[in-house]
Amino acid sequence: MARVKRGFKARQRRNKVLKLAKGYHFDRRTKFKHASETVRRALHYAYKGRRLLKRDMRRLWVVRINAAVRPLGFSYSRFINALKVKNVSINRKMLSDLAVRDPKGFAAIVSSVK
Repeated sequence: MARVKRGFKARQRRNKVLKLAKGYHFDRRTKFKHASETVRRALHYAYKGRRLLKRDMRRLWVVRINAAVRPLGFSYSRFINALKVKNVSINRKMLSDLAVRDPKGFAAIVSSVK
C-alpha cells in the first residue's frame, strides 16, 4: 500500500483556524498554536455572549416597564400579575417598546387592567 502524506488535510485544517484568527495581533494570527487557542476562546465567549444578551435584554425590558408603570400607580410585579389575571398576552419586549415609543397607548393598557 502506498504511503499517504498528510499535507493537504492538515494544511486545510490549519488554514481554517488561521482564517478565523484574521485581525488578531502578532503571533495570534500567524502561528497555528497561538491562533487555535485564541480562536477557541473567542468562539466560547461568542457562544456565552449570545446567551447573556438574551438575559440582558429581558432585564432592560423589565426596567423600562417598571419605570413606565410607577407614575401610573402600579409596581412591575403587580402590573404583570394584573395582565395575567385579565388574560392580556403581550410579551415584555412589546410592552417595553410601547412604554418607550407610545406612552399614551401604554397608559391605555395599564388603565384596562386596573
